[in-house]
Amino acid sequence: MGQGLPFATALPDLQAAVRERGVAVVQAPPGTGKTTLAPPAVADVLGAGSPGAAGRVVVVQPRRIAARAAARRLASLSGTPLGEFAGFTVRGERRVSAGTRVEFCTPGILLRRLLADPDLPGTGAVILDEVHERGLETDLLVGMLAEVRALRDDLVLVAMSATLDAPRFASLLGDDQHGPAPVVDCPSALHPLDVWWRPPTAARTDARGVSDTFLEHVAATVADAHARAGSTLGLTAPPDALVFVPGVREVDRVATRVRALVPDAEVLELHGRLDPRAQDRVTAGSTAGDRPRIVVSTSLAESSLTVPGVRLVIDAGLAREPRRDAARGMSGLVTVAASRDATIQRAGRAARQGPGIAVRCFDETTFAAMPAHVTPEVVVADLVGPALTLACWGSPRGAGLSLPDALPPAALNDAETVLRRLGAVDEEGRATDLGQRLAGVPADPRLARALLDGAELVGARTAGEVVAALADDHRPEGGDLSALLRSLRRGSAPGAGRWKDEVRRLRDLATRHTEASVDASGAGGRPASDGDAIGLVVALAHPDRVARRMGEVYLLASGTRAALPPGSLSGQEWLAVADVARAEGRVAAGTGAVIRAAAPLSAESAELAAGGLLTDQTTATFRDHRVVARRVRSLGTIELASAAVRPNPEDARAAVESALATQGLAMFTWSPAADALRRRLALLRRVHGEPWPDVSDAALEQRWPEWLGPEVDALAGGGRADRIDLHDPLRRLLPWPEASRLGELAPERLGVASGRDVRIDYPAVDDPEGRPVVAVKLQECFGWAETPRVAGVPVLFHLLSPAGRPLAVTDDLASFWSGPYAQVRAEMRGRYPKHPWPEDPWTAPATARTRGRR
Repeated sequence: MGQGLPFATALPDLQAAVRERGVAVVQAPPGTGKTTLAPPAVADVLGAGSPGAAGRVVVVQPRRIAARAAARRLASLSGTPLGEFAGFTVRGERRVSAGTRVEFCTPGILLRRLLADPDLPGTGAVILDEVHERGLETDLLVGMLAEVRALRDDLVLVAMSATLDAPRFASLLGDDQHGPAPVVDCPSALHPLDVWWRPPTAARTDARGVSDTFLEHVAATVADAHARAGSTLGLTAPPDALVFVPGVREVDRVATRVRALVPDAEVLELHGRLDPRAQDRVTAGSTAGDRPRIVVSTSLAESSLTVPGVRLVIDAGLAREPRRDAARGMSGLVTVAASRDATIQRAGRAARQGPGIAVRCFDETTFAAMPAHVTPEVVVADLVGPALTLACWGSPRGAGLSLPDALPPAALNDAETVLRRLGAVDEEGRATDLGQRLAGVPADPRLARALLDGAELVGARTAGEVVAALADDHRPEGGDLSALLRSLRRGSAPGAGRWKDEVRRLRDLATRHTEASVDASGAGGRPASDGDAIGLVVALAHPDRVARRMGEVYLLASGTRAALPPGSLSGQEWLAVADVARAEGRVAAGTGAVIRAAAPLSAESAELAAGGLLTDQTTATFRDHRVVARRVRSLGTIELASAAVRPNPEDARAAVESALATQGLAMFTWSPAADALRRRLALLRRVHGEPWPDVSDAALEQRWPEWLGPEVDALAGGGRADRIDLHDPLRRLLPWPEASRLGELAPERLGVASGRDVRIDYPAVDDPEGRPVVAVKLQECFGWAETPRVAGVPVLFHLLSPAGRPLAVTDDLASFWSGPYAQVRAEMRGRYPKHPWPEDPWTAPATARTRGRR
C-alpha cells in the first residue's frame, strides 16, 4: 500500500511509538503520504481483530472534502469498497459500516461524540491531522483528548502536520511520568521546484476586498504560465495547474476569466460550497486523453487535500481568515496576506509528482513581509461556540485543559455574555440544559437557538432554510438575504444542492428538539410575509444586530452604525442583520462598517426576537444647569420612544452627583463675591497653611458634601445651578475660631493715604506666585512711604493716571517716590494740569480730587 510514498520509511518509528507510549507526534511535509499510511499502520498496532475488540481508528481532517477524499483513496489502495475498511463521516453524509477500521471525520463530528460520551466507546485511536492549521475545534480536541487519555490509557493519540511546532505538541500530548510524546519525522518528498515571480502593477486589495484588477492579473498569469510551463518542464502538453485565491467570489471571477483565456483547458472550481460530487470530480484526477485541467481553489487544497497531476501552481498570496472586531461586536472572514508557511506549502503542490513550477503573483519583498506562520484561529475568532463546548465538557473557560494556546480573556468574556443571554450557561459558566441541547446542533449556538425557537414561530422548514444559509457563509448580492433564499430554493444559487441537504437535516433536528411541525407555525404565529419570517429567524440568531434606519445608515441594537450597499433592501425601516463587516470608503458611508447580509423585519418581530434587549427606564441627566429626565423605551441602543418626565429624588440626586464627578465646579457660575472670597482663602492657605482650607478645584470637588450639601439637595429638587451663589456655601469651609480674623488677615478693601477704601484684587487660586493688587490713582498715595502687607504679602500697587491708565507698578512706594516719580511727573503734569504733581511727593497731601475742587 505504501509503495513509492516517502512516509513508508517512517512507519516503523510510528508503530514503535504507538506500541510503547500510545501517543506520537508526526512531522511530515505535504505529499509524503502520512494521511494515507499512518491510519492503517496504527490500525495494525491496535490488532487484526474486529473493531469491537481493537477499536476503530478515527482520523480528524479539518475539512469535509479532505475527509471524503482521504477515505476514498485509502479504500482504493486497500482494494475494498468505501465504507468497509475505510469510511468517512461528515456533516450530512456518513459512509461507514460495522467493519470499518479507519474512519475519517471533521473536528465538529468528534467534538459532538465526545460531549455525548467522553469515553469514546469503540474508538481505539484518534489521529488529529493538519494540526498546524490551528483551527479552533482542532485545538479544543487536543486538550479534550489529552484529558480523555489520562483516564483511558488504552486510547492511542497521534497528532500529524506538514509544518508543526513539534516540541509544543509533544509536550501537550505527553505526561508527567514519561515526558513529551515521541516525535516521528519524515524527509521531504519534493522534486525540483522553479519559482517565478509575477507581481501586479496595482494593489491586490481595495476598500471592497480583492480588487478586480488584481483578479484579472491572476487570470492573465494563469494563461501565460499554462502556455509556457509544458515546454519549460520538458512535457509534450501543458500540465495540470492549481490556482490559489482567497474566497468563493475570487474563485468564480478567476475561473470565468481563465475559461475565456484558455479555451483548450478544463477549468474547474474547488471550494467548500460545492456539492460533494463536484468536489470529488476535482480530487479524482484526470485520465489519459483528458484536456489539461486548471483547478481554481481556495485554501482547501493547501495541505491535506491532494489534487492529482498538478505540476503548476499559481498563488495569489492571499488568504481568508476569521477576525473578530470587539469594539463593534462583529466577526467574520477577512482577506489577509497568506503566511509564508502556507505559501511554501502551496508551491510544494507543484513538485509532489515531479519537477514543478510555482508562480507567485507578488514579489520577493511582499513574500518577506508575510507573517511567518498562520494566525491561530483562537487568537482572532469569535469564541461563542468553543466556550459552549468547554462548558458542556465541564471545563468552563478551558480550566484544566492542556490547550495549544490559552483562550483570550476578553473574547471569552464576550462569548460568555452571549451564552448567558441565550440561556446556554449560568453565571458560573456551567452549561444549562438548554446549552446541552444547543451543543448537539451542528451550528453556532446562536444559529442553534434560532433554529429551535424559529421552528416554533415560523415552522421547522423555514427556520432550517435560514439557518442553513447563514451557517454556510453565503454572500448575497446587495446584502439581500431574502433574495438569496429565493435563489437557493430555485436551485440557481451556487451550492444550492448542498444547502437543500442541510435544510433537510436541520429541519429534522428542529422537529426532534421541539414540538414544531415542518410548515405550521407555533403559538407565536407566523409573520405576515416570507421576508419577515426570514428576518425573524435571523434576528433570533443575532438579536444584537437588529437594526433601524437612521437617515442614510442603520443603527444596530449593539450600538454599531453600518451602511447598506445599494440594492433591494434600501428604504427598509427595520432589518435583521446576519453579517456586518468592517469597511472603508463610500460603501461604508463614514460608519466604518457595511451590512453584507440582512432581511427585512417588522417592528413587532424585532421586539419579539430581541425581547431580551428591551428596556423601559427613566434616565435623569444634568443638562442646561438643571436636572432633566426622560422615560426611554429602547431596543438595545435603538430608541423606540421617549417622553419628558419628572425625575424621582434618587435619580435626580444621582444625576447631580454624576455631573459633579464629570463637570466639576464648571457646572456652577461663580459670582464676583464668591470668586473674591475663594481668592482670599487661597492666599491665606498659601501663606499660612492649615487650618485655612484648600480651595483648589480638586479639593473643593472632593469635599463637596462638606460645603455644597444643601445646594445639591436644591438642584435635585429642581433648582438651577446658574442661580446658586457659592459665596455662602464657601463660607462653610471657614475654620473656627480663625474665621473671625478673615477680615483682618485678608480684607476685601484697603484704606489708602487719601482716606478712601480701595478694593483689593487677590491672585488667582492656581497662581503660586500671585500678589494682592491695589489699583489706585497716584495722587492718593502721596506721602505714603511704607508699602502695606495683606496676609503677610506686600501689596502690589498699580499707580494710575487721572484717566485710570497705569503709570507704574511697584511694591516699594518709598523707592518709587525717590526715583521714578520725577520722570512720571515730568511726563504727566502737562497732560493733566488740573491734577497735583508736586515736586515733593513726601509732603504733598494725598487726594483724589483736582486742584480746584481740593
